[in-house]
Amino acid sequence: MRNLWEVKNPLYRNKLARKASLEKLLQFVKTQVPDADIDFVERKIGSFRSTYRKELNKIQASMKSGAAAEDVYVPSMWYYTRMRFMEDQMEVRESLSTLPSSLPSTLPSTPAEASEDQPGPSILEEVEEPSWSQEDVSQDEALECGTQEEVG
Repeated sequence: MRNLWEVKNPLYRNKLARKASLEKLLQFVKTQVPDADIDFVERKIGSFRSTYRKELNKIQASMKSGAAAEDVYVPSMWYYTRMRFMEDQMEVRESLSTLPSSLPSTLPSTPAEASEDQPGPSILEEVEEPSWSQEDVSQDEALECGTQEEVG
């Protein structure tokens, strides 16, 4: 039932095909868990995927740290090797920058690094709080009084 886990499968996004596969899988699961339903099966699939992904990330992180071969993380899941078919589905998508390309390449990380003689406003400057005049407050009080009279 590749359409339940293989993201590149054309039937992965086909709701009818997925539902049919889930129904078939549900019949098998009911032999072990009699009160299982479709929601239970979907949650179980998600749980397996998530746990496998976490274990895979731990292994990859331990390899990147420059650890010796005997220090590489060993998965604690008894079914990890059986789930290796999902490894190619766990590729992380390349992230896209949301910053415009016209921004300078180096921005100051603290206000102290932003020098006073830099032209233009700093993105790290504090925003001034709006000041309220007596007239603004009076209008707000009048509105509150009007709404209280309507309620009363």
